[in-house]
Amino acid sequence: MFFVKNDNSFICENCGSSVLKLNYTSRDHCPVCLHSKHVDIYPGDRLEDCHGLLIPIGIQKSKKGIQIVYRCSKCSAIRKNITAKDDNTNMIIELSSKPLTFN
Repeated sequence: MFFVKNDNSFICENCGSSVLKLNYTSRDHCPVCLHSKHVDIYPGDRLEDCHGLLIPIGIQKSKKGIQIVYRCSKCSAIRKNITAKDDNTNMIIELSSKPLTFN
């Protein structure tokens, strides 16, 4: 597994927010609604063909920090992204109060 830094600004497909670059790692989700897009096979490579909307379904702690757990709206794949410094704290708290299920 490898990491490709791919830190770009984008418009969130879920909420329409204009999302700026992070400038310290790859921006991979919207800090407002926490949604992402299924575009990577390996972090930052942008080689995934699915391109479905990744919907946040929970929070998980790992050795990398706090991760947002996603389910793809198109292919149902489960993906995880590390939280960013500017993420919506209320959304993180709301996600952390939900039981995490992979069914």
